[in-house]
Amino acid sequence: MATTTTNTPIIHDSINGDEAFDVKKLQSFFQQIHTQFPSLTIDDYVERIQKTIQQRDTYTSDQLLNLFILEGLANITELEPEWTYFCAQIYLSKLYKEASVSRGYSKEDKYGSLYSLISTLVEKGLYHSKLLDQYSKEEIDQIGTFIDPSRDTLFTYIGLRTLADRYLTRDFSKRLYELPQERFIVIAMTLMANENKAHRLELIKHAYWAMSNLYMTVATPTLSNAGKPVGQLSSCFIDTIDDSLQGIFDSNTDIANLSKSGGGIGAYFGKIRSRGSDIKGFKGVSSGVIPWMKQLNNTAVSVDQLGQRKGAIAVYLDVWHRDIFSFLDAKLNNGDERMRTHDLFTGVCIPDVFMEQVEARGDWYLFDPHEVRQVMGYSLEDFYDEEKGNGSFRQKYWQCVENEQLSKEKVPAIDIMKRVMISQLEAGTPYMFYRDEVNRKNPNAHQGMIYCSNLCTEITQNQSPTTVEEQFTEDGKIITVKTPGDFVVCNLSSINLAKAVNDEVLDKLIPIQVRMLDNVIDLNTIPVLQAKLTNAKYRAIGLGTFGWHHLLALKQIKWESEEAIEYADKLYEQISYLTIQASMELSKEKEAYPVFKDSDWDNGNYFSKREYTTASSELDWDKLREDVKEHGIRNGYLMAVAPNASTSIIAGSTASIDPIFQKVYSEEKKDYKIPVTAPDLNATTTWFYKSAYLIDQHWSIKQNAARQRHIDQAVSFNLYVQNTIKAKELLDLHLSAWHNGLKTSYYLRSTSSEIEECESCAS
Repeated sequence: MATTTTNTPIIHDSINGDEAFDVKKLQSFFQQIHTQFPSLTIDDYVERIQKTIQQRDTYTSDQLLNLFILEGLANITELEPEWTYFCAQIYLSKLYKEASVSRGYSKEDKYGSLYSLISTLVEKGLYHSKLLDQYSKEEIDQIGTFIDPSRDTLFTYIGLRTLADRYLTRDFSKRLYELPQERFIVIAMTLMANENKAHRLELIKHAYWAMSNLYMTVATPTLSNAGKPVGQLSSCFIDTIDDSLQGIFDSNTDIANLSKSGGGIGAYFGKIRSRGSDIKGFKGVSSGVIPWMKQLNNTAVSVDQLGQRKGAIAVYLDVWHRDIFSFLDAKLNNGDERMRTHDLFTGVCIPDVFMEQVEARGDWYLFDPHEVRQVMGYSLEDFYDEEKGNGSFRQKYWQCVENEQLSKEKVPAIDIMKRVMISQLEAGTPYMFYRDEVNRKNPNAHQGMIYCSNLCTEITQNQSPTTVEEQFTEDGKIITVKTPGDFVVCNLSSINLAKAVNDEVLDKLIPIQVRMLDNVIDLNTIPVLQAKLTNAKYRAIGLGTFGWHHLLALKQIKWESEEAIEYADKLYEQISYLTIQASMELSKEKEAYPVFKDSDWDNGNYFSKREYTTASSELDWDKLREDVKEHGIRNGYLMAVAPNASTSIIAGSTASIDPIFQKVYSEEKKDYKIPVTAPDLNATTTWFYKSAYLIDQHWSIKQNAARQRHIDQAVSFNLYVQNTIKAKELLDLHLSAWHNGLKTSYYLRSTSSEIEECESCAS
C-alpha cells in the first residue's frame, strides 16, 4: 500500500460509488458539526485526519467515519469533555446512512416513514404484528410526526453507541433498520396500545416526550423488547422455593423459563431443610441447600438470556439457617469446588436480633427450618419484629433456643459476621437484607410476608411458595393442580434526576411514567402463570431514579455534607408524593389494585409510619391520604431504585444513587477503548465529583436513610471501600446501615474485587 502524500486517496462508498478524496467536503462536514460546539478547537483535529488519510491509497466510507470518531475520542479530556458530543454527531451520520440504505430512502431525510418501518419489520418478523393491528395507517402517520430528530443530539458518544449496539432493531444480517427516536416512539406505541383511543395518541406523544428528552429511561427488557414478538418487558422476578422435591424442581423450571426471556431472578431458599435433616423419617439424609444451589447454578449457565448473556440469579438464605456457613463460602475462590456456586449471587436475610447479638458479641443459634416446623409447629421465617426491639420473630427465635427437643448449633454471632465480610471483600456478596425493617414498612402486610429481595436488592414485595396439591389423569391427559404462591414481578423505569429536576418537569413526568409502568403489567407475556397472577394481584411497579451524583454536582452540593442529606430527604419526598398521587389518579380512572382493602394505603398507616402530615411538610399529605382512602391506589407497590448502569450511560448521567468511580475513565470495547468523563464536567462541577472510593461511606448511608424513608420498596445501595479496610471499620458500616433503617445493601465494592453488573434491572 502506497504511503506517499502526493497521491489522492480513493473513497469507496457502497451507495455513491468511488470518488476522489475531497478536502473541502471533509472540512465542510466538520464545520457543520463544529457550529454546535463553538468552544472546541478543531484545526489540529482536521489536520491530523488529513495527514492520516494521505498515507493510504484507498478508504471505505465506514473506515473514514471510524477514523473521524477515533481521532475525536482521543481529544476527550477533563478540560474538553464536549468532544463526546462531537463524536456522537459523526456516529449519527453513520446510523442515518445505514438506516436509509436498509430502508431505501434518502439519508438527507435522516428519518424515513414510520409506517414503512413498522410494515417492513412486521413482515420480517422483527416487530409484533399487533402494531399494525392496533393502529391504523393514519394513526401511525400522525405518530410519525411526533418524532423530533434534533433530540438525537442529546446523546453522548458512549450513550449513542450503547443504544445502537444493544437496543436498536437490526435484521438477522445485522443491518440497521431502527433509529433512536423510532425506538422511543415504538416503546410509547406499545405501552399505550390499550389506552382509550380518544386520547391514546396524546399519551403516546407525552411518553415519547419523556423518553426522547432523556428525562427518564425504561427498564432494559422494555427498551429491548417493546414492539417485538419475543421477550418480555419486566426486569426481575422473585420465587420462594417450597421444601419439597417437586417444589424445588418446578421452581428450577420456572426460573429457567424466565431467565430465557431476559429476566433476573431472586430465589428464597430459607424454607429448604438443612444438611443432615430428616426426609420422611429417615435421619440425617438431607444434603441441604448447596446441591440445589449447584443445580440452579447450572441453570444460570446453560439457559442464557436470549443468547446475549448467561442467566442472572441471586439466592437468599436466613442467617439462622444451619447451612449458613457453607452458603457464605459458596462464591469463594478457594476450598472444595463441589461446594461452590460461582455463577450465583448470594444474599443473607438478617433479623434485628442478629445484629443486636453481633453488636453485643453474643451467641447465635442455627436451626434446621424443617425441624423447627416439626417440633415447634410453626415456620420461624414467617415472623418478623413488628417494632424495633420487640416483636414476634425474636419471641419465636428465643423459644426455639430454649426448647431442648430442638437440635441447634451455637456460634458467636460475630463469627458469622466475619464470614459475611470475608465473602464480601472477595466476591462482593452476600447482599444484606434487613428483613424486620422491610416487613415493618410493607404496605401490603395484610396479604403476606416478604422473605428476601431480588437480584439487585431494590424489590421488596409479598412472597409465598407455589405448592403442588395433586396430579391425576383425565381423558388421557395428566392434570397437575397447583396452589399458586406470590411470585414477585418487578416493572421498572427511572427518572433522570439531573435533567428532570433542573428542567422542573417532575410533576409532568411522573404521571406519564406511572401510567407507562402500569400498562407494562397488562401487556406482559410472562411464561410463569403464578408470576402473571401475582403481577395482576398487586400491580406492583418500581419507579426509581438515576443521576444523583450528577445532580449534586450541578447543584454544587458536596456529597459529604448535611446539605446533601437534607436535599435527598426533600427531593425524594417530592418524588414519593407525586408518584402516590399519580397512582391514585390512575385508580380513579382504572380502579385500585385488587387487594387494596385493608392495606396500609387504605387504612392510612403508610402515611403515619413515615410521619407524613401537611403540618410538617410543604406538601399536602393530609389531602393525599384522604384521596387515597377515597379513590384507592392503582399500584400496591410504587417505588424502587435500581442500579440502572447501562441505561444511565444511554441518558448521559451517573448510575442510580451511586457516586462516580473516576472523573475520566475508559469503557472497554472489543477492539478499542472509549474515553468517558463525568457528565457536565467543568471547572465548577469538578470539585463536586469525588470518587466513590474516597468518600466516607457513613455519609452515603445517612443519605440513603433519608431517601429510603420515602421509598416503599428498597434501594440498590452499594458500599465502596478500599481493599485495605479493617474488619472493625467494615463492621461499623454494616451496623450503621442497620441502625439507620436501611432495608437492603447491594454489593460491597472494594478496590480489589471485580463485580458483575446486573443488566436486567438497568432502567
